[in-house]
Amino acid sequence: MSVFDANTGIIFDMDGTLWDSAENVAVSWNLAIQSDGRLAKTLTAADIQGVMGKTMDVIADLIFPELSKKERMELLTDCCTAENEYLRSHGGVLYPDLEETLSILQQRYPLFIVSNCQAGYVEAFLDHYGFWHYFKDIECYGNNCRPKGDNIRLIAERNHLKRAVYVGDIQGDYDASVQAGAAFVHAAYGFGTINVPVPKINGLRELATIELPYSEHQS
Repeated sequence: MSVFDANTGIIFDMDGTLWDSAENVAVSWNLAIQSDGRLAKTLTAADIQGVMGKTMDVIADLIFPELSKKERMELLTDCCTAENEYLRSHGGVLYPDLEETLSILQQRYPLFIVSNCQAGYVEAFLDHYGFWHYFKDIECYGNNCRPKGDNIRLIAERNHLKRAVYVGDIQGDYDASVQAGAAFVHAAYGFGTINVPVPKINGLRELATIELPYSEHQS
C-alpha cells in the first residue's frame, strides 16, 4: 500500500495534458463572434490549439488582430464567457486513462491544477466531469493576471509543499516550472515539444509508474 506524501505535490497543466478542448472551444467562440457581429471570422480547432498555453491577453492579440486593443478584450471576454458555459455542458476530449491515473496518484500525493486560462475554465472542466475531489487546489491567470511560473509557486507556497513537479506539454510549461523552482515531466502526447532533455510520458498511465523528478521548493 502506498504511503501518502503531503509534502510532495503534482501540479497539472490543463490543455494538452489533461484534455483537448479545442474543438468545443472553437464552437463556443464562433457562437460569441457571430453574436458580436464585428468580425466575419470562423475559428477552427487548429486555430485554438495554436494559442493554447498563452495568456488570455496574448490570445486576444493573436486571434483578433483586426480589432483595437479595447475591442479585442471586449470580444475575448464574451468568448470566454461562452466557452465556460459551453464546456461546462459539453466537456472536451479527455486523454486516455485520465481518471484512473488521477485515482491512483491521489492516494500518493496531493494533486493540483495551474493553467494560463481565464477564470472559470478549470471549474467548468471539474464541474462537467465531477473531478473536484481529485484536486486539492487550482489557480489560473484569469484569477490574478499572474504568469504560470508565479502561479505554480503560489500553489506550492499556500499548500506548504516542500517538493513539486509540474506536468505539462509545451515549452512554456517547462519554462514556467523552471521559474517556479519545480521539477517537470513532459506530457509528450500533447501539443508541443521541449528544447532540453526532460523526463517524459507518452500517456497518462505512465505517470503512475515512473519515478518522478521532484525539486525541493524554495520559499
